[in-house]
Amino acid sequence: MVLIKTAKEIKTIKEAGFILARIMRELENLAEPGATTEYLNRAAEALILKYGAQPAFKGYEGFPATLCTSVNTQVVHAVPSDYRLKPGDLLSLDLGLKHKGFYADMAVSKIVGADCLAEPDFEASRLIKVCRKALKLAVKKARPGNTFGDVGNTIQRFVEGQGFQVVRDLCGHGIGRKLHEEPKILNYGKRRTGETIKAGMVFCLEPMITAGDWRLKKGKDGFSFETRDGSLSAHFEHTIAVLEKGAEILTKI
Repeated sequence: MVLIKTAKEIKTIKEAGFILARIMRELENLAEPGATTEYLNRAAEALILKYGAQPAFKGYEGFPATLCTSVNTQVVHAVPSDYRLKPGDLLSLDLGLKHKGFYADMAVSKIVGADCLAEPDFEASRLIKVCRKALKLAVKKARPGNTFGDVGNTIQRFVEGQGFQVVRDLCGHGIGRKLHEEPKILNYGKRRTGETIKAGMVFCLEPMITAGDWRLKKGKDGFSFETRDGSLSAHFEHTIAVLEKGAEILTKI
């Protein structure tokens, strides 16, 4: 059952999303060559606590960290470590927090040290641009009267049209008083299938795409997912609320 949020609840989630977006911007700036992913994790937790919120991921189903730091072939859920970021790494940051009893969740991808590279990897740059635009198109499609199949189909058609693949084993999700609520939102599908989108729904759209095959394998840390063929991956995510006029992104400044 997909829970419909009140205007007051959406306002609180928007507050959480605003805090999260500010933190994510700071983390993006800190994600420079030489920084370890564990350093980013510690910074994320310190910033969340500074804003009076709580980490959403730490301890969730045993996950040991506050921030997910997926590098290159890692798609999602990578545990931070002593790995030092290198110029040209494709880094995906995924972070959630809890504020006044409600959750917000978002993810971004970037090329580490892009400004100091003579020529950033063309494929990595394209992958990031396509993934970011896929999310933008999905947000526009998340309107009352459309279906979740419409959203997934929009993502899939655009991504595959650009020569990349959509991950099938992972998906977006509802969010609110719980980090993961109904529905599960696939990044692929057929038009006019699935549940109809209604005003008051709040959920996370998060296209995860690969430069090669979309099939995944579990990483050595026991939590991460990696591309099976060793291809690059990108991930973007926003928490959005569906209003009568369309979708509003809650995780932005």
